Amino acid sequence: MAENAQAYVELRHINKTFGNYKASDDVSFSVEKGKLIGLLGPSGSGKTTILRILAGLETADSGDIFIDGQKVNDIPASKRGIGFVFQSYALFRYKTVFDNIAFGLKIQKRSKAEIKDRVDELIELVGLKGLEKRYPKQLSGGQRQRVAFARALATQPHLLLLDEPFAAIDAKVRKELRSWLRELISQVGITSIFVTHDQEEAIEVADEIIVTNKGRIEQIGTPVTVYSDPKTPFVAQFLGDPVSIKDYAKFKGFHETSGGSLAIIRPEFVTVTKKNEFNPYPVTTEEGIVEHVAFRGSMLELSIRIRDEHLIAHRQIGQELIKEGEKVNVFLQRIYLVDDAGENVHIAVNEALREESVVI
Repeated sequence: MAENAQAYVELRHINKTFGNYKASDDVSFSVEKGKLIGLLGPSGSGKTTILRILAGLETADSGDIFIDGQKVNDIPASKRGIGFVFQSYALFRYKTVFDNIAFGLKIQKRSKAEIKDRVDELIELVGLKGLEKRYPKQLSGGQRQRVAFARALATQPHLLLLDEPFAAIDAKVRKELRSWLRELISQVGITSIFVTHDQEEAIEVADEIIVTNKGRIEQIGTPVTVYSDPKTPFVAQFLGDPVSIKDYAKFKGFHETSGGSLAIIRPEFVTVTKKNEFNPYPVTTEEGIVEHVAFRGSMLELSIRIRDEHLIAHRQIGQELIKEGEKVNVFLQRIYLVDDAGENVHIAVNEALREESVVI
């Protein structure tokens, strides 16, 4: 581990194939102690395989796994000191909350007094006091998942792994549990890795995000970095709600932009104003027609046609409403430009903003 003295968990050149499917393709990354890491990617991108290899539930075809400086390739799952939380809770239906949490401690043959103290401590920690004697069927989805977290933490594992931990929970409770999980992990200080396909979840919860695609790692970084500075076309297209356009040079402000085969445009790159509103960049503003308006709670999502291209834009609630069929001013601030090789991404900024920057 001298190569990476700060790494608490490290995967080196992990490969795993199921039949003709390459689930892990030369996967390498490291995680610092106490960090909460999100493995983010679409279905089939290999993120759960990584988690299961770490846990010892799958064996890699090649590569090495280190936890706290120790190579664990040949150490069985039960001896790795890992807590695992499944999306289906995996609780024992005929055991109470108390007995579910106590299960691992009983396997370790801890004393009754020690078990009671530890379970009581965890019940308090996860906010289930008073529910000790209930059975899983008497709990809500959020409460069941809290029991699963407590059970995983009971034996004081070195590493906590969570596979889509909120997938089976309704949206409102899921949002509450995200904040709760961050606080819990911070409080207990345990290194944790969770799998998710929900980018909002990864961005909100994780200290760092590892983006996976087709068995490979596309990018690693903080949520802000990965979202705002994508390094590959996949990351630029996977995060946010973008549209892709080939003939980007026809947009005003990008006539002189070159060096790319494709433009990726997110809604936040597009400013829409009504015809009667102030327009600070008239020279590089396009006229568009609003073809569809969708209410998204805190904002409106607008589908706008500019000549033969379609863009998606957001407009905050509280501003004057825009209606379908209305002609509007559209200013495209910047775009992500994919190079001709289709491997790298860079940002191209509207000429009006570049000129403004030079004047300043």
